[in-house]
Amino acid sequence: MRKWISLLCPLIMILMLASFGTSPKNTVTVPEALIVREPTPVLFPKDKTNMPSSMVIPPFVGSSFVGFKEALAFKESQGDYFIINTLGYLGKYQFGIGTLQLMGVYNATQFLNDPTLQERVFRTNLARNKWILRRDIHRFVGKKVKGIEISESGILAAAHLAGPGNVKKFLRSYGQWDVEDAYGTSISNYLKQFSGYDVSVIIPQRNPQI
Repeated sequence: MRKWISLLCPLIMILMLASFGTSPKNTVTVPEALIVREPTPVLFPKDKTNMPSSMVIPPFVGSSFVGFKEALAFKESQGDYFIINTLGYLGKYQFGIGTLQLMGVYNATQFLNDPTLQERVFRTNLARNKWILRRDIHRFVGKKVKGIEISESGILAAAHLAGPGNVKKFLRSYGQWDVEDAYGTSISNYLKQFSGYDVSVIIPQRNPQI
């Protein structure tokens, strides 16, 4: 008899434990609202395309030359090296084919896919424009034209927008000659927006090439 009891006791204990484990009283029901059936997408900052345009802000790197070129690039293309606008202007600084050829660049595809080349072209074009406008920089910087205090950086930015010849006409006509690009941005806009940056690192050069 004791032998049977010793054999039955473990069996009874196993059955009791098993019944506790499967009892409905121990079942937890997860509310439907808390069940995660798929990954939850994170839209910011991972997916910047979902950001409203009002949240896009330019980089702030001060009034140094880096600040100047990055602010200008943001205005031109939001800093995108690989963009082509609706008028065919290329890259981070939105160069036209004609200007690239003046710099000694004849392969637009190579230019668009080479950020280092784009930076070199940008600096080379600034040096060229600074040479062309050197007398006007000396004459007008610190003065007011059309209510705008003229600065060297503003002049170079405006020349990037409209060409050095049109900037000369603006300054020498004291603001009477003020042209706009196809998107409605004028020389006076750039003279005002890009005033006060330090562009002294750019040395004027006559007909520089890459």
